[in-house]
Amino acid sequence: MNAQGETALVKFHWKPVLGVHSLTWEEAQLLAGIDPDYHRRDLADAIESGAYPQWELGLQVFPDTDDETFDGIDLLDPTKLVPEELAPVQPVGLLTLTANPTNYFAETEQVAFHLGNLVPGIDVTNDPLLQARLFSYLDTQLTRLGGPNFHQIPINRPHAPVNDMLRDGFHQDAVHGGVAPYRPNSLDGGCPFHAGGPKDGAFVEVAARVAEAVKTRANPASFDDHYSQARQFWLSMTPPEQEHIVLAYTFELARCYEQVIKERQLLALANIDTELCAQVAAGLGLPAPEPTVPLVDLDPSPALSQIGGSWPTDGRMIGIIVDPDGDLTGIEEVAAAVKAAGMVPLVVAPHGGKLPTGMAIQRSFGATRSVEFDALLLAGSPVPAPDARPVRDSKAAEEGAPVLDPRVSLIVQEAYRHAKAIGAWGTGTDALDLVGLSSDDPGVVRGSDPAEVFAAVHALLGSHRVWERFGPVLT
Repeated sequence: MNAQGETALVKFHWKPVLGVHSLTWEEAQLLAGIDPDYHRRDLADAIESGAYPQWELGLQVFPDTDDETFDGIDLLDPTKLVPEELAPVQPVGLLTLTANPTNYFAETEQVAFHLGNLVPGIDVTNDPLLQARLFSYLDTQLTRLGGPNFHQIPINRPHAPVNDMLRDGFHQDAVHGGVAPYRPNSLDGGCPFHAGGPKDGAFVEVAARVAEAVKTRANPASFDDHYSQARQFWLSMTPPEQEHIVLAYTFELARCYEQVIKERQLLALANIDTELCAQVAAGLGLPAPEPTVPLVDLDPSPALSQIGGSWPTDGRMIGIIVDPDGDLTGIEEVAAAVKAAGMVPLVVAPHGGKLPTGMAIQRSFGATRSVEFDALLLAGSPVPAPDARPVRDSKAAEEGAPVLDPRVSLIVQEAYRHAKAIGAWGTGTDALDLVGLSSDDPGVVRGSDPAEVFAAVHALLGSHRVWERFGPVLT
């Protein structure tokens, strides 16, 4: 609501400045076993290193019409989105995380988020999901945090004075003065009167006119459209993204024991897209059903796709594979260039400790996988290390095998399979040959100058991944 009392409906968006990105399906499976705390640790490490994560707050603003719809979309249906091409997201603020919790329990576990924490000028709509959460969030905090005074816990305590007319109760820590729990009041001085609205900081609800009608606890007819936006989302995806969606559905449904559930989900997919349904059905070994509703073609929304743009590379993790017994020329300069670009270099070697040059080693072959890195730089082609034995490391090869440490082969192969940029110079190009990668492969950079190789890999990182490895990309 503005100063003139005019209202508009708004959807809030938090968008990461570094772009919206996802793991590939195989990466997600690997991380679940190798490093299940990956995302939490990655966030904490970024903040600790000074690469502060940022999110932009934006608003989609719509006319507050009687039917609360926009371009045929029911704005109160929580399953619906409004394509940004129809209503651009207008940036209004920036959130920057600059510090990690001092005590995780006190500052994270005890946080009490609640949708009713509003400021003057913003009020709630009749969105059924929002209305349910207004109750359930508060009810949860009362039980989880030990009573009605959870807002006095330091992490939840407001920075501005607040009079919520509450007093005493379980876990009351504040020492309230006066004899009345409310104010203004006549017993503590002054005459009883109502708080004077905004000038006294009181919350003012939006005065919305309600048309005469019969109250019915039922979803509106517009909520019965279950498939049009799901189809629009599918049609907005590029071919690589569609392949990942097919893989995800096939993987999860293949693990479902109930045949009727698989068939019912395939029917839902048929009502979204016949090709999507056919591909998943083929993976399950089941026939693809025919759609039961007309397939509506809405205009694709490019904003829904993660592919086609260019994003900052701040905070990316760059693995630098080295051979301590080989040529170490240029490694320190490349690591410095990675840092100067706002990224994190991780030197990967057969063992921990330091290189002969005195440079620290952050990862060993036996204690890392490709999922840790956003890109790889090969500065050497290390032979199998002493611990590259199957009895000690199941990723190692049988004795008598080869000239390249098998853990390095695995890291490079996985990085290529997950569409990550790979660069090599010097003997590092030998490692590419042994793995079977050539300069003609998308996103593989070879050269003699380490700085030039890194510059080319850095440029590839702007697209997040080398999407061409998954097939043609439509933009």
